[in-house]
Amino acid sequence: MTVDRRDFLGLGLAAAPVLLGARAARPALALVTADTESHVAVVALARGRVVQRLRTVQNPRSVQSGPHGLAVVAHGDAGAVSLLDGRPLRVRRVLRGFSSSRYTEIRRSGRIAYVSDSGHGEVAVIDLLAGRVVRRVAVGDGARHLTLDRSGRRLWVALGSSAAQIVVLDVADASRPRVIDRISPPFLAHDVGFSPSGRRVWVTAGRERRIAVYAAGARRPVRILRADAAPQHVTFGPGAAYVTSGDSASLRTHRLSDGAVRRSARVPGGSYNVQRSGDRVVTPSLGSGALTVLDLRGVVRAELHVAAAAHDACIV
Repeated sequence: MTVDRRDFLGLGLAAAPVLLGARAARPALALVTADTESHVAVVALARGRVVQRLRTVQNPRSVQSGPHGLAVVAHGDAGAVSLLDGRPLRVRRVLRGFSSSRYTEIRRSGRIAYVSDSGHGEVAVIDLLAGRVVRRVAVGDGARHLTLDRSGRRLWVALGSSAAQIVVLDVADASRPRVIDRISPPFLAHDVGFSPSGRRVWVTAGRERRIAVYAAGARRPVRILRADAAPQHVTFGPGAAYVTSGDSASLRTHRLSDGAVRRSARVPGGSYNVQRSGDRVVTPSLGSGALTVLDLRGVVRAELHVAAAAHDACIV
């Protein structure tokens, strides 16, 4: 893929081929949001230590990484979204005008991001290269967790932390999402996640010990799984789903083919959010401020104290 270098200069980035080559050679970093201390902790995973603390707008809550070293931080009730890049990490731009920015999905091209705004009941479309919001789409009050399928055609958005409704958007035209369906899950839903194939969507519960697995185009689940205490969060690896329960202090590794639990690991209490990149799974703890690093089998490899409270984490 050829990318015009001028696009990257809009965010102060180097040319894509240079970035991609440098990215491949660089060691993995975890970005951890310290929401009570207004910074992002940067952890060198191979060294097992914090190497940078980047000051941000107050209340950095969720963080999501994308191609070319980009990352997006949503600042909850501060009404802001920060665009990050570089090594050392830098805040390239802060976007205002949100009510309560929650979670982010970034398209594989790295050009467009979708950010849920629970206060305005919208999904904001951000052009990451231009560094601006290009559209806001009304989806319903409480827009929170969202997930984008691998093909970049469907975006699911849960309306609340215990959501009675999930909204499905057509995002084939990346900058012009449109609502095409509304799904009523069999319980009040929390997190949503497309499997790597894009053929299944996992929906976790906000108040129950259950997970619903949907076929991507279906309105009713094909499978209901048992889970640890709600709310649960989910991320995926090759052939596996990793489900955290902050209240049960657990991370379960499920087989994607049938949902069977292959392993259950103990993690610090308050480890709610979870993300996977490459051969690592990371889950931060709101309770202890620890970042737990696991391998693809769901085995704990490291536990590092990074902040007073660690809300979310991703790998770049």
